[in-house]
Amino acid sequence: MTSDLKIHLSTLLNETIGKVQSVTGGDISKAYKIDTPNNSYFLKLNSESSALQMFQTEANGLQSIRNTNTIKTPKVFACDTFENMPFLLLEFIERKSPSPNDFETLGYQLAKLHLCTSNAFGLAQDNFIGSLSQSNTQCSNWLDFYTKARLWPQLKLAKQKHLLTDKECPSEPQILENLKPLFKNIKPSLLHGDLWNGNYLISNDDIPYLIDPAVYYGHHEVDMAMTKLFGGFGEAFYDTYFSIIPQDDYTSIRIEIYQLYYLLVHLNLFGPSYHQSVISILKKYF
Repeated sequence: MTSDLKIHLSTLLNETIGKVQSVTGGDISKAYKIDTPNNSYFLKLNSESSALQMFQTEANGLQSIRNTNTIKTPKVFACDTFENMPFLLLEFIERKSPSPNDFETLGYQLAKLHLCTSNAFGLAQDNFIGSLSQSNTQCSNWLDFYTKARLWPQLKLAKQKHLLTDKECPSEPQILENLKPLFKNIKPSLLHGDLWNGNYLISNDDIPYLIDPAVYYGHHEVDMAMTKLFGGFGEAFYDTYFSIIPQDDYTSIRIEIYQLYYLLVHLNLFGPSYHQSVISILKKYF
């Protein structure tokens, strides 16, 4: 972080910036905690060509979730570019390790978020999943949306990157046919979109926050699938959530199919170490 950027942010905030320290901010951007006499802020910097668009859609996603008044997100203070360096400036949340009670609250509030609905699946704007573009072209049919806007683009990208072969990938009509019996009576829910255990936090005063969203309206089980992909959340989270939005006979199957999207994303971002996980689901269902 340059001294000129520090001066710029100080002027923007109308506060004197004191300590600046590098913190963990994910795989994509550099991140800093900025302290002033009265507040703390979280700053993301990224010099990639798509960074400003990524930060803008992240800021919009945080605000969309915040506007539901169901679960908190960090406040957005600025999203801009300074000397060709896009940045996103957020409220800094002091976090703690979650307790069972915290997981219960998180499950309750996430279920309330998922009860926020829309007339269509998708969103008015496209966004990103990690650093990959994510199409949100709106659609009235969940089967079509999940196949054409989620699975098929990632399968095509994996083939282009020579991470999957044509023989390993089902065709688009085959995906539609195989998923049709499982995707009935599904209503749009506002999703976080990338809800692994690094994208929520519990504040020191026991309040859950969602961070780094990839929002759109989709099936609520998509978020639940991601929570289970890399270790899962606490038992109290699932007990509370499913007491509000119950499972059905196909939930466990759909969760695997929704995990396929995230595994394809990881395959395309990080390479062959995710190949076997992708293949096992493709062989099982297609």
